[in-house]
Amino acid sequence: MSRFRGRRVAACAAMLAAALTLAACGSKTGEKAAGPGAAADTSGDTVKVGLLNSLSGTMAISEVTVRDSLKLAVEEINAAGGVLGKKIQPVSEDGASDWPTFAEKAEKLIQQDKVAAVFGCWTSASRKAVKPVFEKNKALLFYPVQYEGLEQSPYIFYTGATTNQQIVPGLDYLKSQGKTSIYLVGSDYVFPRTANKIIKAYAAANGMTVLGEDYAPLGSTEFGTIVNKVKASKAAAVFNTLNGDSNVAFFKEYKSAGLTAASMPVVSVSIAEEEVKSIGTQYLDGQLTAWNYYQTTTGAANDKFVKAYKAKYGADKPTSDPMEAAYTSVYLWKAMVEKAGTFDVEKVKAASDGITFDAPEGKVTVDGATQHIYKTARIGKVGADGLITEVWNSGQPVKPDPYLKGYPWATGLS
Repeated sequence: MSRFRGRRVAACAAMLAAALTLAACGSKTGEKAAGPGAAADTSGDTVKVGLLNSLSGTMAISEVTVRDSLKLAVEEINAAGGVLGKKIQPVSEDGASDWPTFAEKAEKLIQQDKVAAVFGCWTSASRKAVKPVFEKNKALLFYPVQYEGLEQSPYIFYTGATTNQQIVPGLDYLKSQGKTSIYLVGSDYVFPRTANKIIKAYAAANGMTVLGEDYAPLGSTEFGTIVNKVKASKAAAVFNTLNGDSNVAFFKEYKSAGLTAASMPVVSVSIAEEEVKSIGTQYLDGQLTAWNYYQTTTGAANDKFVKAYKAKYGADKPTSDPMEAAYTSVYLWKAMVEKAGTFDVEKVKAASDGITFDAPEGKVTVDGATQHIYKTARIGKVGADGLITEVWNSGQPVKPDPYLKGYPWATGLS
């Protein structure tokens, strides 16, 4: 650990300790001392929820719009009367693409703001950083982004895809297209490394060869060496787990090297419509994505969502899977609270199993045992217009299997 990093971590720890001490003493006259398991403040006619997203740094390219979709859901619910007769008051915090900051802001939202739930995080690194904070405080986090699976927490609801709802369908699609060799490219942190461990196990059991595996630091813009290795491998396809604005540099280098969707398609699991716009359609035309929702997904619920989002944020603003999963998560929390008849965390959790919502992606159902949701898997192709058009779907919502218990090839991965 660098000297600077050590000092920074120590400073964060000191700040957290001070914050906890102040909370224990009580910051307002007559206010009940906060502590682990402290209840949300529901004494007035509002209830607070936390929005915890990177509004700055390398992940802002993806997370700002997630925050915007959360705000849209809150405004819609408030316009319809709120939750249990209370209007929702959102408290937004910037995780700043920095994992200790995410943990610090989570603690602040729970202990000082006394929120009833928090919605946010994107990277698995940020989720892993806040996970012990929510578990210690017995507070709820709704996590809206696809991830690598192999995790469950009693205080996290995962409304994005787990592995068998995104990565496995992506691999199944490549296999159905006759792609027997792949190259793995990812950001150097927990999600890509764990995902690629799963991908290698799948490949070994399905007649697929992994010809290379490379990682770049999160936020990296240097991809010349990696792309040259990808090109030299002559792989049939690339499986991409890069996150954030590294994708901009990667796909520009990819095209510069003469690689195309026709010659060597890339399946990406963290590029949605917002990132397509930022990267440039000229670099992504024809490339593949694996998600559970696209702006082009058919249905009345999605028509309503897209129309409302564009009306609020601009006609040129696209919607995407993480935005939709975040939007959906607020409605799922509302339904859980109303079924429980209280904001009490333990009772809300107990009420969660079987909760359904007619989401923009289609009907979703909460699986209370895993605190994940049933989701339809979809493979899409990026078009010249910047939109992603579905080329395959699972036909029905896929039951979440975060530990891949239903896949013999995955034995031992967890």
